[in-house]
Amino acid sequence: MRRLILLPLLAVLPALAEEPGPIQDNSFLLEEAYNQEPGVVQHIFTFMRYRQSRDWVSTFTQEWPVPDERHQLSFTLPWQRLSVSPDGRQSLGDVALNYRYQAVGNGSAAVAFAPRLSLLLPTGDHRQGRGAGAMGYQANLPLSVVLGPQWVTHVNLGATWTPGARDLQGDKADLTAWSGGQSFVWLAHPNLNAMLEFAFTSGETVVGPGLKEHANTAYVSPGLRFALNFQSGLQIVPGIAVPIGVGPSKGERAVFFYLSFEAPVWHPKK
Repeated sequence: MRRLILLPLLAVLPALAEEPGPIQDNSFLLEEAYNQEPGVVQHIFTFMRYRQSRDWVSTFTQEWPVPDERHQLSFTLPWQRLSVSPDGRQSLGDVALNYRYQAVGNGSAAVAFAPRLSLLLPTGDHRQGRGAGAMGYQANLPLSVVLGPQWVTHVNLGATWTPGARDLQGDKADLTAWSGGQSFVWLAHPNLNAMLEFAFTSGETVVGPGLKEHANTAYVSPGLRFALNFQSGLQIVPGIAVPIGVGPSKGERAVFFYLSFEAPVWHPKK
């Protein structure tokens, strides 16, 4: 599907820019602390498939500066097929509405910090195991630090609270989840980066009226990303990673595909 999207675009776009900008805000499992530049909108497609369960989740995210990089609004639409679903069909999951504030630095700074708040809408059918069945509230604290001319690290710490979450039978419980991770990015070339990400979650699921069960996940994910830059200002970034389960997720494997389109939509006033 991504090949069908990418090739027609390449056929009609102008020539590649002579001095392209470096890849920057395109991590996979983690989140960078760089908001979108004024006038620039980003469209992100991801697909992740697990080997053992054969579950897969695809997402589309769109990020908008409002109106500059201090404030960013975005949404994430998940489309998924999960083995816990009784009917085995693919469908919409819980949609996320996000606001992120550029509190420290930006994409040109050595240190950047951009806390995010999200509303998780109960758009997925909890009776089929595709959603929480209640409104969720999420916060994430991404920190990005330039370690040297060719190295950058990103650190995340997040929490999610879902009061009145439901299971397949409709039983309710208040759920809390924590997440954390760190990534290292090697800037082998402005248009080619190697990445190593570590992501951990500690969450809960509803198992009865007011009852919940605790579960952890942990993955180490090596990946590659590269950029195609055009004189129009468009940047296309494809990427691939192989998340490997460790600790509580030992034995699980997954494949992750990434595709981003980023381009100026309007010219900010000077």
